[in-house]
Amino acid sequence: MAVPAKCVTESVARQLQDNWKSTRAVEIERAMGAVDTREVFFTVAELEEYLEHVKSESVKQGILAAGVRIYFGAYDNDLTDKATVFLAPTIGNTQAAANNYNIQPLNQSTGGIPPTNY
Repeated sequence: MAVPAKCVTESVARQLQDNWKSTRAVEIERAMGAVDTREVFFTVAELEEYLEHVKSESVKQGILAAGVRIYFGAYDNDLTDKATVFLAPTIGNTQAAANNYNIQPLNQSTGGIPPTNY
């Protein structure tokens, strides 16, 4: 199988992470008074299961070309106030596609504290 067209090199990924740490992580840590999560972990099986669920439920709704938008979020409960992400299905496969609120988003990931650097 060929490398997907939107993959980036390791050096580009490292630079993206370094840019984020030097421009955002500093201010977040200052505001929170602690290091925040800056990476989340899903297994390949979890992602495949979710994507299959989105495909299946989308087809049932007559949506043949769904997408998935990744949102940043933060917990606000007795256990944690750390950052997270959630994956939200869309009605269509363009950037402007509306969210599909009839399919639940995926969350329940884990993130490292301290975060794992790329």
